[in-house]
Parts: sequence; C-alpha cells; structure tokens
Amino acid sequence: MQTGRVIGNATATVKHPSMEGWKLLVVQPYGPDGHTPDGDPILAVDVLGAGIEDIVIVSSDGKGTQQLLGSRTTPVRWSVLGIADP
Repeated sequence: MQTGRVIGNATATVKHPSMEGWKLLVVQPYGPDGHTPDGDPILAVDVLGAGIEDIVIVSSDGKGTQQLLGSRTTPVRWSVLGIADP
C-alpha cells in the first residue's frame, strides 16, 4: 500500500471489458514522508469516489484488483483502498 495525490482522471475510448463502468484516476505516489513524489504517476481503479487533489491509499495487489473487477484477466493492477481525511 502507498499514499498518493489524485492529479487527474483518465478516459479511454477503448478499454478492456473488465474496466467497463469503472472510474480511472491518475495518482502521483508519495514517498514515506507523505509529501515527496515517488516515481511516475499511476492509473488506479476507484470505487470510493475520490476526486482531484484527494489524498488516497492505493494498493498494487493484483489479485485483490482482479477480485474487485470480477476478472482474472484484467490488466489493471492498482486500486484505491481509501481516501484520507483532510
């Protein structure tokens, strides 16, 4: 698990069938201090309704994301697990 800030939404005209109806967020991961960007932004599936500038907790647990989306063949790896209180 890792924290990050939502910096945008992603839209796609064509996507894997497992992604139909799911919201995709662009998240900038943060380092251990919770403020320093750590690496490149990632795409994460959002089921909680996070918005731009929200601090979120994301997970790279591929198996958990497969279960969430109901597909063992989904290409999605990252998912939003929580939204931090301001």
